[in-house]
Amino acid sequence: MSVKDEKRTSGVENDPMQPLEVKQGPVRPFVVSEPPKTLAAARSTRSLKERLVVIGLAIFTVAIRLHDLSWPNQVIFDEVHFGGFASEYIKKDFFFDVHPPLAKMIFAWIASLAGFTGDFEFKNIGDIYPSTTPYVLMRSWAATCGCLTVILLYFTLRASGVRMWVALASAVCFAVENSFVTISRYILLDAPLMLFIAGAVYAFKKYEVFPTDTYQSLKYLVLTGVFLGFAASAKWVGFFTIAWVGLLCAFRLWFFIGDLTKPIRSTVKVAVIKGTVLLGVPLIIYTMIFYIHFQTLTHDTAGSGFYSSEFRSTLEGNHIPSDILAEVGVGSTVTLHHLNTRGGYLHSHLHEYPAGSKQQQITLYPHLDGNNEWLISLYNQTDAPLTSFENLPDGTKIRLLHKVTSRRLHSHDHKPPVSENSDWQKEVSGYGFEGFDGDANDDWIIEIDKDLSKPGPARDHVRALETKFRLKHAITGCYLFSHEVKLPKWGFDQQEVTCAHSGKPELLLWYIEGNTNDLLPEDAERISYKPSSFLKKFLETNERMWTINKNLVDTHVYESMPSSWPFLLRGIGYWTGEHRHVYLLGNAVLWWSVSSFIALFAMIIMFELGSWQVGKPILQDSDVVNFHIQVSEYLLGFAVHIAPSFLMKRQLFLHHYLPAYYFGILAFGQALEAFVSYIFRRAKTIGYAFILVFVASSIFFFKFYSPLTYGTAWTKDLCEKSQLLSGWDYTCDSYLNTYEDYKNLNSTSVVAETAETIVNEPAVTSYANIEEVKESEELVEVDDFESLMNEPGEKKFLDQNGNPLSPEEVQKLVEEQGGRIQKVQERSHD
Repeated sequence: MSVKDEKRTSGVENDPMQPLEVKQGPVRPFVVSEPPKTLAAARSTRSLKERLVVIGLAIFTVAIRLHDLSWPNQVIFDEVHFGGFASEYIKKDFFFDVHPPLAKMIFAWIASLAGFTGDFEFKNIGDIYPSTTPYVLMRSWAATCGCLTVILLYFTLRASGVRMWVALASAVCFAVENSFVTISRYILLDAPLMLFIAGAVYAFKKYEVFPTDTYQSLKYLVLTGVFLGFAASAKWVGFFTIAWVGLLCAFRLWFFIGDLTKPIRSTVKVAVIKGTVLLGVPLIIYTMIFYIHFQTLTHDTAGSGFYSSEFRSTLEGNHIPSDILAEVGVGSTVTLHHLNTRGGYLHSHLHEYPAGSKQQQITLYPHLDGNNEWLISLYNQTDAPLTSFENLPDGTKIRLLHKVTSRRLHSHDHKPPVSENSDWQKEVSGYGFEGFDGDANDDWIIEIDKDLSKPGPARDHVRALETKFRLKHAITGCYLFSHEVKLPKWGFDQQEVTCAHSGKPELLLWYIEGNTNDLLPEDAERISYKPSSFLKKFLETNERMWTINKNLVDTHVYESMPSSWPFLLRGIGYWTGEHRHVYLLGNAVLWWSVSSFIALFAMIIMFELGSWQVGKPILQDSDVVNFHIQVSEYLLGFAVHIAPSFLMKRQLFLHHYLPAYYFGILAFGQALEAFVSYIFRRAKTIGYAFILVFVASSIFFFKFYSPLTYGTAWTKDLCEKSQLLSGWDYTCDSYLNTYEDYKNLNSTSVVAETAETIVNEPAVTSYANIEEVKESEELVEVDDFESLMNEPGEKKFLDQNGNPLSPEEVQKLVEEQGGRIQKVQERSHD
């Protein structure tokens, strides 16, 4: 043991670095896997001095993150979605979203506490918030999450061996990280997600510093599971955090197995406890959140169209058919439901394809509609009226007539409208005209899937709900098919239907939902959907989330590739208005430093591995060992959170990088610690001075780019100077030339606002409180000009164009108007 380490063991309470305990076994040395009992005390934050430091950090963070949350007073970016979902929760209207419910539910709960009734729907970016919408309080929850995340980063670094002042410097840099400030100012899921991830990282780091069998160890292990459950329930990114914790547990288990002081039974016990807590607790929380979600959203709406009819039948006010005639036969009017894509019902309408045959469109439509109804007839049926009911056995050749447009379901040798490059698919259309009896391209053969149909008569002939079947085109041999491909705007974004010669078998399956037939007696057998259980609803929802999420492949003006994220090549425009922008951009000082350190650490590891291979000794200094362990663990978190993005084909944006970036910041904090405690161990003043300069640079960058973060006034010249990279694509032309122009603009805007309230004939207004002009639009009779001028208070007069008027001009206009003038109450205006 070195002199330095001996000194540490005697004064451990002042030094968070502890030496690894290595013992000699019968054959080889081994590392004792349990942390020293003194480690937790050494990495605690119990001193009055540090508590004051944390309070100061909290005050600083609150000043940054909660600054002027009421601006912009308009809906920005994805507040359209997540604010809207909060409104739906309050009204109990069912909706679908690709993200789990927790964060949205919290926003809704906070809004409901403030009396919000869901009357504002957050429909469009730029919509002005009415006074009835507590948007500032909702944003305050996101900002509070952002503040707590900063504090948790500080405590996490302390738990992983970083000294107080270095942890404070890292936390201050994180507090002014522009991108994290931006996401924590609005009604978005990112700030709650980051809080839960940060909570899980902190709890697991605290778990690591306590001996395994202690109460404190178990407490932080359970807390880790709780935060992991919250993170996964806010966004699926939380599952990456679960994977990171799982990998660390597996790594630590390897050392447990090699620790000869621990019996095998103890190692198995620890593994079982970890697996149960770190997988079981998140799963329970995740499931419970969905249970609350389903219990809250009870009203059937258009948003439930993504779900199966069994699911929708559990919602209040649903129009899913019930008491359906069980037997389907010739002359039945039916709706055909596609089984596996949840795209909905076979549908047609009076619109043609713009290319191909240019015949009537056939689509899948997710909502109940008269255009979903089809009349079944035999392929060779005559016009003679039917006298008796006839079932549809397996192999029956039929035709389907669209009830509303009188076109028959048809296929031929034309390429489909969207999947035109697929040789195995053909167009399906609606074809026919008055007096036309149809042709052979209208003929379809029923093929019952006996494995998926309900046992019994549903496997012999078609029955509503119970029989699953394919429709084979009699001439070409292709099958009626649909898949997760949407038609363009000319097809109203409905799902494409084609005739496929191959393709996934499950996408060829259909069943009858609606069914009417006058040939059946009144007491004929009827059936209904069996309402979905909670488990089925839970599984179906998550399957739909997965399917829709991976199909979000449309291009977006602000999307970016994961390979560009570490370089901060571009940001995201959140809002533009009133010559200002809100633009998501990282703090380049910290951002690029983290990216550079990751590359540097990779080179250090390769160099050290090379040195070890040629026989050079490995550094065993406690600072160096802890640096390698902690940085490796954090960068594993970085990799786990960014790597899946390279496999995704969906839209991706810069904010998807932030969870990985958080782990990178933690690793960089460890680097700053090594910088002070090892590189400048004999001249720590220099090391701290360097850190101070770095912190000041981060604060300067934040301050300079704060107009983009807060959406405040900026000048065109400063904006143009700020665009260090071409991808930083916020528009500078919309900014004014000077700050004085903004003051003049505000005055002009107020004048214009005042003029807008004058109703046609009034050309004069008296005002002192221009903020309340819109609230006071009363037209009053003025006896004479003198009485108007003698009223108390300062007066200003404008014409309809906002130009100032002299008292003489006012008198003339008053006389011309017959004494009618708009009067606005006079109060002081700042």
